[in-house]
This record gives sequence, C-alpha cells and structure tokens, in this order.
Amino acid sequence: MAASHIFKILFVSQGKVYEIYARKVNHGSLFGFIEVEELVFGERSSVVLDPGEERVKSEFAGVTRSFLPMHSVLRIDEVKQQGVSKISSYEGSNVAQFPIPMYAPPSGDSGPGK
Repeated sequence: MAASHIFKILFVSQGKVYEIYARKVNHGSLFGFIEVEELVFGERSSVVLDPGEERVKSEFAGVTRSFLPMHSVLRIDEVKQQGVSKISSYEGSNVAQFPIPMYAPPSGDSGPGK
C-alpha cells in the first residue's frame, strides 16, 4: 500500500502568509504557477473549532484546484502529519518588492535594434 502524501505549502498573498495542506502539488499546466489540489483541513473534532483554520477553510470553500504564482511560494514540504492551516501577517519590510520577471530572455536575443 502506498504511503499517503501530505504537503505543507507556505505562500504569500496580499501581505499575508498562508499555510495550507494538500495531497497533490504539481508544476501545473500554466507556465509559472504551482498547481495545488485536494486541500486538507482538520477534521479532528467538530466540537472544538480553530478560528484561524476556519478562516482558511472558508476562503478556499468550493475550490477544487488552486494555481499559485511561483514567486509567491515560500516553501513546500512533504510532511508525515497534517498541521493546522492558518493565515498570519507577513513580518517583512513595509516596502513592497517591485515585480520582476522570473525568466530572462536568452543572451544574444535578437530583439529590437539587433
């Protein structure tokens, strides 16, 4: 029997750091995006609810597949146990980074003026 894989994905979106858990992570069919499927949320107890996890769960309600921009992904770990999904504030600088291209054209490009 194959082991069950759980991936912990940390990514930044709109000034917040998201920590989510999923069963499938791929490079995706869209260039420059990471494809995340089968999100996993804690089903430990219906009596005790974690407000942080409920917030993430409600934000991803009805989502079957999510495409995350490569440059927003901080880390992807394969873990043995699922943790608690959460959204936390980004403790970075108050200066936003200007978006930069991830892939530069090959050197010797025959662009304009060449």
